[in-house]
Order: sequence, then structure tokens, then C-alpha cells
Amino acid sequence: MAKIMILGSGGFGLSIAIMCSDAGHEVTVWSKFQDEIDTIKRTGELKAKLPGVKVPKSVKLTTDITQTSGKELVILGIPTAFSRSICEEAAEFADREAIIVNTAKGLEQETLKTMSQVTRESFPDNKIAILTGPSHAEELARGVPTTIVVASDDREASYYVQNTLSNSHFRIYVNDDVLGCELGGSLKNVIALAAGVCDGMGLGDNIKAALMTRGIREISELGVAMGADPNTFGGLSGIGDLIVTCCSVHSRNRRAGMLIGQGVSPDEAVERVGTVEGYSCTKNAHELAKRLGVEMPITEQLYSVLFEGGNLGDSISALMDRPQKREMESDFLGI
Repeated sequence: MAKIMILGSGGFGLSIAIMCSDAGHEVTVWSKFQDEIDTIKRTGELKAKLPGVKVPKSVKLTTDITQTSGKELVILGIPTAFSRSICEEAAEFADREAIIVNTAKGLEQETLKTMSQVTRESFPDNKIAILTGPSHAEELARGVPTTIVVASDDREASYYVQNTLSNSHFRIYVNDDVLGCELGGSLKNVIALAAGVCDGMGLGDNIKAALMTRGIREISELGVAMGADPNTFGGLSGIGDLIVTCCSVHSRNRRAGMLIGQGVSPDEAVERVGTVEGYSCTKNAHELAKRLGVEMPITEQLYSVLFEGGNLGDSISALMDRPQKREMESDFLGI
């Protein structure tokens, strides 16, 4: 049995808490919002995030971040935009021996740093790991079989997370490519947003399949330029996460994209859906591509639509009318 702290009472944080509690671990969930904690205590669930999913009474609920102390695993279930501030707050109380596990999928807006880099700056003495891959909270919380990846610069930390959290319906693979796993989990949100636009416009399956396929190539080319292992993008944190986020009814990025494809403004679409990591990540990926000289046509056209008032029809035409070329200018995934 491990003592586990979950920072964040959103859908994924609660789903991990439920799974860990069912596996016999001692679980505490922290939230910055007293009303969320009160709602869960009163009703036994959080309908806004996981309707119909009961949170076990064995899960401790708190707004006291000092309870991070004494935990073996500290799992961050915080949206990208708030990760740094919560890390800085929790770092004062976390034990040095605790493994800090980040589950956010995105890049920090101003610095373009990955979440493991952000976490490392707050927890310089701790082992840092990430959990990523195709894992919608709505299914994980209900015990639907799910398979994801843990990555860390410290393989012992990866094995500890793998052995502690794995169970009969939650399978974890170890991957040593932290950067590649993080970029796959972050940049797939951009392509999922674009895929949702295609669905909203009613463009059909052919173009969506092409967009996903060319999208993973864009992700891999940027990743390789940044130093990631190209093989990573053919795995769970790459194409696996891309598929589920582009196709699932649970995907907030896809839902926001569908609204945009139906004529809703990007700002309003994000406001309606809530946390849409692909929105800010499109801007981040566009900036990284410019810095590194990487061609990312799908990202470029989505950036035009989201931030420059670009026309959807013009963006589709721009992609379809690009110069003719061989599909494999280099080996698949940049190998």
C-alpha cells in the first residue's frame, strides 16, 4: 500500500484517486476549491466532471496542501496553465523522497517548457515522472481497461510508478523518452482540435484520416528537431493518444473544434467547453516550429483560424493545394 496525494480534483485527478483507492492505496485528493470538496463530500460524486461515478469514502478530501507531506507519490492533475503555481505551493511540503508525477498534457505558455521541466524547477530534489497516453477520465474512473506510459529520467522511479499503479484494468508501459512522451501528449491536442473542425464542417472520414496521419508526422518532425526519439511517436503517447483524442466523444479538444467547424468563434468555443489544451498549444507549437524551422502546415492553418481570423474554407484549400510531393521524403516518423 502506498500513500498517494492527488493534487487536483478534476476528472483525471478523481479517476486516478478512485482507481488507486480501489487498489488498496491510501489516497488523499487536494483541491483549491472548497465548493468542489464540499460537493463530493455531500453527494459522493462530482457531476460536473464525472457524472454518475462515486468517489469511495476511503478517499480523503482536503483543501489543505500541507497534507502533501508524508506521501510517497504526489500526482499532479492540474491544467497546464496552473501547474507552476501549484507545484511551487506544494513543493514546500512534499518529502524529498516522494516521486512527483505530472499528468498535464501541454506546454507552459510563456516559456514553452514541458511540464516535467516546470515540475523539476519546483522540485529540484525529487524524482520526476510523467503519465501520458490514451486515457480519458470518463472511462478510467469506471474501470474500463486503459493502457498508458510512464516516463522518467530515473528508471527506478518509472518502475515504482508502474508497479504501484498498475492493476487488472490499468496497464502501464515504461518509456525512457520523457521529452517525446510529453510532446506527443501535448501536440496531439492541436491535431485533435483540427480534427474536430473537420467533424464540425461535416467533411467526412477521408480527410480526417489524412489529417490524423499527416498530423502525427508533424508532431514527430517537431519532436525529432527538439531531440526526442522518433520511435516514441509511433507508441501510446504519440499515435495512441492522437487516435483517442481525435475520435472520442469525451475529447474536449475535438468538441471545441466541432463548434468552431459549425461557425462558433474560437474564443466562444473554448469558453463553452472549458479546458481546451489544444487552443494554447497551437500557439506554442506554431512558435516552436518557427524557431526550429520545422514545416507544420496543419498547425499553421489552425493557428490562422484560431488567432488571425482565418477562414476555414481557405485553410482547407491551402492544405489541399500545397505543392505535390512524395509521401516519404524521409522514413516514416523521421527515422
